[in-house]
Amino acid sequence: MRIIPAIDLINGQCVRLSKGDYATKKIYNENPLEVAKQFEDHGIDYLHLVDLDGAKSQHIVNHKILEQIATQTGLTIDFGGGLKSDEDLRIAFECGASQITGGSIAVKNPTLFSRWISQYGSERIVLGADAQNEKIAINGWQEDSELELIPFVQAYQQKGIEYVICTDISKDGMLEGPSFALYRRMLENCPNLKLIASGGISCFEELPQLAAMGCEGTIIGKAIYEGRISLKQLEQYIVQENAN
Repeated sequence: MRIIPAIDLINGQCVRLSKGDYATKKIYNENPLEVAKQFEDHGIDYLHLVDLDGAKSQHIVNHKILEQIATQTGLTIDFGGGLKSDEDLRIAFECGASQITGGSIAVKNPTLFSRWISQYGSERIVLGADAQNEKIAINGWQEDSELELIPFVQAYQQKGIEYVICTDISKDGMLEGPSFALYRRMLENCPNLKLIASGGISCFEELPQLAAMGCEGTIIGKAIYEGRISLKQLEQYIVQENAN
């Protein structure tokens, strides 16, 4: 299982929110590149970079930071937040994203998002399926939809999607543990899904549980920044996984 730390960006700073609420913003570091380098120094290969300014303003905003991290580290970066047009996508890939995650766009403009899957391939386009009470939420979680999570994912699997990041919004940033039951249901109902668990990770012991369940990756944010999981622990986990 891939370990994927998250950096969420507002005003170029590394922040975390609780349940996606911008009013709960907490700044952890004013230098995202420094944070990314710390991850890399501990043997981490992947980064989930979220442009929260972009999510709010409906277009890419923090692409310069993406470019900085992509050119000054060897991290494989999945970038999301506010990607709404071909131009946004072009900028993200040109600035060094290996993958992009589309959430709201997959709901609001399925024709465009489906074309991206065909054009760039399932290795580069990730579906962001963020849910509240198993209904898809969009626009930086500011807006609910009536779409049921599992049928939504199944429909995109038929269009070629392989990677899905699923965040249970009620868990995000709360350090109360991830949605094990939800992920189990998704894996049972969506064969061959490369599911990336996100939201709620609170301690190291949850990681082997998610791996055993069949998650392809897990995104860890606040648990790292609040010292619940150390980078040393993650480094040892990665070494062990690679040895197996």
